[in-house]
Amino acid sequence: MISPLAHIDPGAQLGEGVTVEPFAKIYGDVVIGEGTWIGAGAVIYDGARIGRNCRIFNGASISAIPQDMKFSGEETTLEIGDNTTVREFATLNRGTRAKGRTVIGRNNLLMAYVHVAHDCILGDNVIMVASSGIAGEVEMGDWVTLGGGTVVHQFVRIGNHAFVGGGAKVRMDVPPYIKADREPLAYMGINSVGLERRGFAREKIRELHEIYRAYYNMGMNGSQALEYIASTLEPTPERDYILQFIKSSQRGVIRGR
Repeated sequence: MISPLAHIDPGAQLGEGVTVEPFAKIYGDVVIGEGTWIGAGAVIYDGARIGRNCRIFNGASISAIPQDMKFSGEETTLEIGDNTTVREFATLNRGTRAKGRTVIGRNNLLMAYVHVAHDCILGDNVIMVASSGIAGEVEMGDWVTLGGGTVVHQFVRIGNHAFVGGGAKVRMDVPPYIKADREPLAYMGINSVGLERRGFAREKIRELHEIYRAYYNMGMNGSQALEYIASTLEPTPERDYILQFIKSSQRGVIRGR
């Protein structure tokens, strides 16, 4: 259902079954997949590419130009995957020439007043709790959760299945599978509850404990710990992902407690 009180540019492409509530505004260079719902007063700017069965709540600002000084009007996009929910007054900006697009994966929940800046890459099944925000070119893996009011510095990476506590200031990379909290942000153990909910076996969770015990709790520096993990612990996809994530960090990873 398209409300007669909505403003939709004739150039916009709306899939079958899209609903647009009163006073929403949709610009011309926009593609919206079938079954998506656009709430009252939401604004969908040029460059938006929204998947199927998404829900964009009232007052959300989707694909507005970046809040970045180097942006000079280039054509870029904001891409949202299927089944993603964007709650009230969230602001999601499109890319700059740095990457050309901001990408938000599938099955994500971005709660009220969330901010996603230019050129960010979010995986699938991400939860950003109310009033959390990420600066430009942040990368977040699958199944990441950011607690309410968390702010993430530009260029930071957060690995798969990481959980960051509410109100955190994330200045350095957060490795996968862990919990992070306190100020300054620190390693607080494995995200065991989240992993169990997602079907990780106890043996796999114990393996992750052993990897991070070596990295954070055995008194070695970072290089020594990585060498110990690589030479001592059995190769698995999770072990190799952790090693690659830490070795490739440009900002460094958060420290232990």
